[in-house]
Amino acid sequence: MSDESILFEVDDVGVALITLNRPDKMNACSGELLEGLAAAYTRCDEDDEIRAVVVTGAGRAFCAGADMTDAAKTFDVSDSGGFDNFSAAGCAVPAFAIRKLVVAAVNGHAIGLGMTLAMQCDIRIFAREAKYGIVQVRRGVMGDAYSHWTMVRLVGLARAAEIMLTGRTFTGEEIERLGVASQVLPSEEVLPAALALARDTAIHAAPLSIAVSKKLLWESSGLSAAQVEYKESELHKHIMSRPDAIEGPVAHVERRAPKWSLRVGRDWPDWPEAPED
Repeated sequence: MSDESILFEVDDVGVALITLNRPDKMNACSGELLEGLAAAYTRCDEDDEIRAVVVTGAGRAFCAGADMTDAAKTFDVSDSGGFDNFSAAGCAVPAFAIRKLVVAAVNGHAIGLGMTLAMQCDIRIFAREAKYGIVQVRRGVMGDAYSHWTMVRLVGLARAAEIMLTGRTFTGEEIERLGVASQVLPSEEVLPAALALARDTAIHAAPLSIAVSKKLLWESSGLSAAQVEYKESELHKHIMSRPDAIEGPVAHVERRAPKWSLRVGRDWPDWPEAPED
């Protein structure tokens, strides 16, 4: 990426590593960083050579939230056109909308917007030693980046309320207790674990299968069981009639890595609309 506040690289199996790169500011979110993150996510979604994504932070933090260099103007939107142009989304392209597995390697402190951005990811690996919190109510505002949706679906209403309405900061152990973390590890193990998971997925899981399953998972809370069954059936019809549904079982029996031929951009299905209950 041309913007140095975001580093972007892709390895030999198609794992993209996105690094928030303002270590002197604990990767606090500037406008340039958020624009760069949106551009990186867009590339990951559109590039069929990218099969999984890891997002992490440079230095000792994942992301310290909004840049509070000028504290009194932290939430001033006058320079960006005022309230008519305001969005609380944070990043214009949320991680849950990317049609690839997105793993947050939360290598250090994640506060405010840094934490709500991490909660948009599919899997979250946290550093045991760091501090975490959605602290916006203690800054005179409220949780952002879809957090009133992501937090409830990920940890439930009671735990979401404990995190978001108190504005407390939590230790790694507390985050694990609250069910926020997929794993909690020593800080030096977070990124290697995230990359290993992403690489294993990139090699062994079919890209189109991941993509359609992820989209259905994230929308499922708004559907009834019957509507999910309908969508699963329609999506199975699309996938089962294609080569990857043969290659997967054959590769498993032959004890070799599969050679997936379907691509998300080229083979994406017409998304089924579930009938009303």
